[in-house]
Amino acid sequence: MAVSKKTNAVRQNQKLSLAGIYAGRKLITRLSVNDFKTKFAGSYLGIIWAFVQPVITVLVYWFVFEKGFKPVPINNAAGVETPFVLWLIAGMVPWFFFNDALSGGTRALLDYSYLVKKVVFQIDILPIVKVISSVFVHLFFLAFAVLLFALYGYFPDLYTLQILYYSVCLFAFVLGLSYLTSAVVVFFRDLNQVINIVLQVGVWVTPIMWNIETMDISPALKGIIKLNPLFYVVQGYRDAFIGKIAFWERWELTIYFWVVTLLFFWLGIHVFKKLRMHFADVL
Repeated sequence: MAVSKKTNAVRQNQKLSLAGIYAGRKLITRLSVNDFKTKFAGSYLGIIWAFVQPVITVLVYWFVFEKGFKPVPINNAAGVETPFVLWLIAGMVPWFFFNDALSGGTRALLDYSYLVKKVVFQIDILPIVKVISSVFVHLFFLAFAVLLFALYGYFPDLYTLQILYYSVCLFAFVLGLSYLTSAVVVFFRDLNQVINIVLQVGVWVTPIMWNIETMDISPALKGIIKLNPLFYVVQGYRDAFIGKIAFWERWELTIYFWVVTLLFFWLGIHVFKKLRMHFADVL
């Protein structure tokens, strides 16, 4: 009991700060790389599986929608028709990252329970480790998307650089969520299943496979759909690759996104700090 109280006291005195994260940057990088590798440890193809599944998913969606449903052509800001596969992959790339990062971030404390029980280990970095682990695949698909667009004649320009900004937006949003979900799931394990269901529904609620501008829905419903923070990011990727629209031209959505993201970040860190002293006891 005395040891438990001492452990909880140390946990409570630990501070989550940018200075602490910067000081532990080498450890975070090392753990992130190791986490990425261990996901596929023991398989013959290893980390190749990290890239195979998303590529197959894109191909399946492309075949079903392009060849099966034959969607209405997608027009960019200049009124030029855009191949559906390009429009689709511009939305799928950020979604793949969000899906993988949130799933991994939610399990951060569970997967590293042996580190959580160490008194001297800074457990606050574990959600960051999980999210950064997902960045490696995301960078690959960003490069793949740039190459694919170039093959279709959409060569990189200054607008394309905005994918870096929108990637930062997505990283910040999913990290804030991960702090919240990783703390709660320790006490409510069913949250893992809830997250899986939310992600299954989210890929359809977020306009990724369908074009919100051509759907026959009311303006009020369109407004509700746009309240989804991921709409801002997905639309931003398409603006960078296809629409050639600067993010400040959507200033209302930009302000709304960062207000929501900062609120989730504050809530996530607040809940994490409140529950942190009990993690080792429950795990």
